[in-house]
Amino acid sequence: MEIKGKATKEQIQEWKRKHGEVYEVVVGDSACYLHNPDRATLKAVAAVGMSDPIRSNEVLLENCWLGGDESVKTDDSKFMGVSPVLAEIIQVKEATLKKL
Repeated sequence: MEIKGKATKEQIQEWKRKHGEVYEVVVGDSACYLHNPDRATLKAVAAVGMSDPIRSNEVLLENCWLGGDESVKTDDSKFMGVSPVLAEIIQVKEATLKKL
């Protein structure tokens, strides 16, 4: 099966230079590429997350989108397939607290 929307190695390297980490998500016969969300995106996701979880996934997908097969955003079954893995692109560093 041919995967639609596959990026070239050169394109992926360019995205990495510009955005840091790049993620490939394959759903069905489609691929898309995402980068880590910035604080503004996380704020937008949080603003709609409690009242509309599907909309929050749309916001996250749209704002972290680098490229790929557009049907991932428009085909409901592909979007629902991508939705469960979107949270994995949110990177949180571990912190420690020490009372002095």
